[in-house]
Amino acid sequence: MAGLAATFGSGAMTNSIGEIEHSQVILVSGSNTTVGHPQVARRIYAAVDQGAKLIVIDPRSTRIARFAHLHLRLKSGTDIPLLNGIMRCILDENLLDELFIETHTENFASMREQLLRLDLDEVVKITGVDKQLIVQAARIYASAQRATICYCLGVTQHICGTANVQSYANLAMMTGHVEREFTGVDPLRGQNNVQGACDMGGLPNVFPGYQRVDNIDVRQKFERAWGVTLPATPGRSLLEMTHSATSDNENINTNAKPKALQAMFIVGENPMLSDPVLDRVEHTLRCLDFLVVADIFLTDTAKLADVVFPAASFAEKNGTVTNSERRVQIMHQAIPPIGDCKTDSQIIMELSRRMGYPMNYESAAEVMEEICLLTPIYGGIYHDRLINHWGLQWPCTDRNHPGTQFLHKDGFTRGRGRFIPAEHVQPAELVDDDYPYMLITGRSTHHYHTGTMTRHCSTLNREHDKPWIDIHPDDANHLNITAGMQVVVSSRRGQCCFNVKITDSVKAGDMYCDFHFHEAAVNRLTLGTSDPIANCPELKRCAVKIEQVKL
Repeated sequence: MAGLAATFGSGAMTNSIGEIEHSQVILVSGSNTTVGHPQVARRIYAAVDQGAKLIVIDPRSTRIARFAHLHLRLKSGTDIPLLNGIMRCILDENLLDELFIETHTENFASMREQLLRLDLDEVVKITGVDKQLIVQAARIYASAQRATICYCLGVTQHICGTANVQSYANLAMMTGHVEREFTGVDPLRGQNNVQGACDMGGLPNVFPGYQRVDNIDVRQKFERAWGVTLPATPGRSLLEMTHSATSDNENINTNAKPKALQAMFIVGENPMLSDPVLDRVEHTLRCLDFLVVADIFLTDTAKLADVVFPAASFAEKNGTVTNSERRVQIMHQAIPPIGDCKTDSQIIMELSRRMGYPMNYESAAEVMEEICLLTPIYGGIYHDRLINHWGLQWPCTDRNHPGTQFLHKDGFTRGRGRFIPAEHVQPAELVDDDYPYMLITGRSTHHYHTGTMTRHCSTLNREHDKPWIDIHPDDANHLNITAGMQVVVSSRRGQCCFNVKITDSVKAGDMYCDFHFHEAAVNRLTLGTSDPIANCPELKRCAVKIEQVKL
């Protein structure tokens, strides 16, 4: 969100999911789309069936990569030089959209200057991608009338994640592939209501609708509505919170070393599996004076809590969710909450009342009405408009507004799109003699995130019941490892046990595993180093060594 907000003025998906099917070229990066976003993958496959070209940028040979016309199998963490190389080819062959650049963007002179200094042979050396593939990708993407970029956590979960995103935005602006239907830049959200959580202020520096907390007019508006005094400074990111009790904070990129927290209230999140450097996360949670967790299962995080509130599942409550394409959809209660479970809103309101601030909303519709009054991009998304509707896409500014299929139609949200040149950032951790392999993490087909729900399903467990690590045949031969064998994978921070799968879906020197299994809590291995702007940790890669389990 930080990357696109700086370049376009809005951090959201520019187009709708259905538009992907009508693109002539689709560039997928850092996304195992078939596994992570199967409905988006279905649209991509439909586009390819109709003649679209598919370019995939990924170090792994995923299912969608094997379906691609071009697979740029880069070294993990080298998106920026690869994209700069593609843009240099576009510049050299005069495939850029000069009219769009002149009338809709700013700072292209700096971008051009940087690209002209670039050595393509150096790009090949850094990325490991053949020069001809880079040239082909540039020609295919730039020559299309309608081209879409889709990216996910494989782009963002790096120490240069914000700059990665800005580089994809640079590519789109350079070729005029934005501000139009069927062509744009589409971040695929990692969970079903991530977009909605961010829209409603689930970020440390904004109120709902991305209204900044350091803007006095915005702050006073919310203070009048809520009858409170609100802080003028941003709060802390998740990583700053979950690592705040440790003395070793040198890898957390923040302007000031965070003070230790006294208490946390964690809702529907399991940082004891999903956050990096789990030893530090566990230390922070155990150092709290008071930890409260609201969830539908007793997660690894909930087991550390002083109080656990049993929360209602999605089927037991009313409300809305906002998906990747900015579509707000109504959610109807199917069954009453089971046992003593309460909805998230009931838990929060009851806590608020007991802490001295009466918060009384009679229904989800009443909450939505307040959102409409205080959040301009949701200004026309009233609950009653959603009841018999497939959903409305923000911005939707008033009751008569039909919603917005694609963003920036009349110009970028920030006025002109801004080119932000980026240089290659060396990954936080490289392989060496002690830790000679690069571990890449991701998601599987059958399990989701930390397995809070899916690992309670016997059918899914039957399909995938144990943690596996993918190893290239050459590495397996070198290590004298066979398929199915148990191995210990160690980083500078911890170790985990896996069963071996031998496959050429990873390159020699790379290994891959999912992060769903508490038996092999992969984030005991990963780094706490984070992007300096978004504070997103480098979860996707770390250096490891591998040894056979000694019986």
